Amino acid sequence: MRTPMICWAFLLLVLFGKACNGFYLPGSYMHTYSTGDEIFAKVNSLTSIETELPFSYYSLPYCQPHDGIKKSAENLGELLMGDQIDNSPYRFRMNVNESVYLCTTKPLSEHEVKLLKQRTRDLYQVNMILDNLPVMRYAKQNGIDIQWTGFPVGYTPQNSNDDYIINHLKFTVLVHEYEGSGVEVIGTGEEGMGMISESDKKKASGFEIVGFVVVPCSVKYNPEVMTKHHIYDNISLVDCPSDLDKSQIIREQERISFTYVVEFVKSDIRWPSRWDAYLKMEGARVHWFSILNSLMVIFFLAGIVFVIFLRTVRRDLTRYEELDKEAQAQMNEELSGWKLVVGDVFREPGCPKLLCVMVGDGVQITGMAVVTIVFAAFGFMSPASRGMLLTGMILLYLFLGIAAGYAAVRMWRTIKGTSEGWRSISWSVASFFPGIVFVILTILNFILWGSDSTGAIPISLYFVLLSLWFCISVPLTLLGGFMGTRAEAIQYPVRTNQIPREIPARKLPSWVLVLGAGTLPFGTLFIELFFILSSIWLGRFYYVFGFLLIVLLLLVIVCAEVSVVLTYMHLCVEDWRWWWKAFFASGSVSIFVFLYSINYLVFDLQSLSGPVSAILYLGYSLIMAIAIMLSTGTIGLLTSFYFVHYLFSSVKID
Repeated sequence: MRTPMICWAFLLLVLFGKACNGFYLPGSYMHTYSTGDEIFAKVNSLTSIETELPFSYYSLPYCQPHDGIKKSAENLGELLMGDQIDNSPYRFRMNVNESVYLCTTKPLSEHEVKLLKQRTRDLYQVNMILDNLPVMRYAKQNGIDIQWTGFPVGYTPQNSNDDYIINHLKFTVLVHEYEGSGVEVIGTGEEGMGMISESDKKKASGFEIVGFVVVPCSVKYNPEVMTKHHIYDNISLVDCPSDLDKSQIIREQERISFTYVVEFVKSDIRWPSRWDAYLKMEGARVHWFSILNSLMVIFFLAGIVFVIFLRTVRRDLTRYEELDKEAQAQMNEELSGWKLVVGDVFREPGCPKLLCVMVGDGVQITGMAVVTIVFAAFGFMSPASRGMLLTGMILLYLFLGIAAGYAAVRMWRTIKGTSEGWRSISWSVASFFPGIVFVILTILNFILWGSDSTGAIPISLYFVLLSLWFCISVPLTLLGGFMGTRAEAIQYPVRTNQIPREIPARKLPSWVLVLGAGTLPFGTLFIELFFILSSIWLGRFYYVFGFLLIVLLLLVIVCAEVSVVLTYMHLCVEDWRWWWKAFFASGSVSIFVFLYSINYLVFDLQSLSGPVSAILYLGYSLIMAIAIMLSTGTIGLLTSFYFVHYLFSSVKID
């Protein structure tokens, strides 16, 4: 009976697969253009790897659109990242190669000259977008071809005090002819969800933009001649001058003319592959080396855990169970190691409320990280959808408040034996980590406001974030806490003595061992951490989420093993205060992460200039380190708790 059913199911699956069209999930809705269609580029905030302070494009004296500046709709992630996407006067007509005049500025004032020079010397980049593709620039450095997104505001020649502005742009737009081949495209970009199917063949036929490249130049024009032109007038082609005398210098009373050239080139690149040029995965060997290194650490620790379980614990338990009652009673008097702390091992830890709150927040952060990275690894969070990664993380964190409240209150019930005070625990969980982040971001925001940076969070966004927290996170955390009071309490397998046992003195304090344990999880993480920091602070795209998912899973295993081994070592020397030590055994990796962030600032971000930039960097690094501490510490504590519970439930010692 079962075999025919399986055959029918398989046949239906094959027929369904035959009937389906292929689809491309990540990215934005595909646009096709007919010859002559107008396409306007957009401009994002000016950014620099030297200052990390984004500024509005129109804070500099650039040409403005004739119908005024209009901001694009931005999601939560874009606003938090300091993106400010505006319209621009740069107009492209599909498959029309032309050389175009834009505008000539008024004579530059002292303030404008000072600002242009400052932005030039701080290596600020102009970030232009066409059909949701960032503009790309190729350059040679030490004989190596390097690709950058964006182009500089200007440049300063070596051994010169003069600065020159980029005022002439040579664009190359790569286009692919699309004839509606029945490929379905589902998108999640700024244009919203969309689909192109068989029924839209005729409508969709046309040209799709698959590449956007720029060569920036500085050209000195005669303002008297240029002002006779109107916007979008065609002018004669201009070559990029190599002589500085023919380049546009930045100085007072200079009038700067802006022009651009656009060339459309047909390409074999398909629309689903157009982001490949931006996401070229360099250093794949390094990623594999990181994973191999982590596996070696895991197998080493797994060996230690295996020895603990099979040789030590199992042998002791087997010997104990084979004895008769009189012999057991005699053996109880001669107990040594972990068996001596049987009456104290489940004694209430110091600051139990804080521990439960940190565990709750750790569960919330871990869940957010795992789900986000899994979705990103399967391509649901394309870089074409700006800010989607951060938006997704925030929403996941808010909705996982239910898991945080449940975990914290259930641990509180386990430690205290009662549900009394669960509301206070739930409120604390909802406020602890968000409160820390809020304080740090507020301090950084005052610094950004003082610098007039677009990276500053608007007051309106503060109210939006507070509303999301109060209306979603807090109620869900309280609901999770209520569910924790209704869940079955975890019963301790042994009774706790009224008088705590004295802990023998040791040569080295236990915190030395706890801090040292953090080096093993850090060894799993640090290579991937370099790539993540580079993507955040050096403006590079990070899209190797498959590697990151593997590293995350390995990190979870290493944290669990480190905490179990360290907890067992403390119990063997009759130290029953294992709760906080188990938390910080794996949680101490955050100290090394923060120290590595400082090392990265000193040695890899040498170009970062000024105390403001350094404070911003350290502030964001501190938030990251605290989140890692709560997450890894929770993994270590929960694993150690179940290890200790299993260990002492296997033997009954009265």
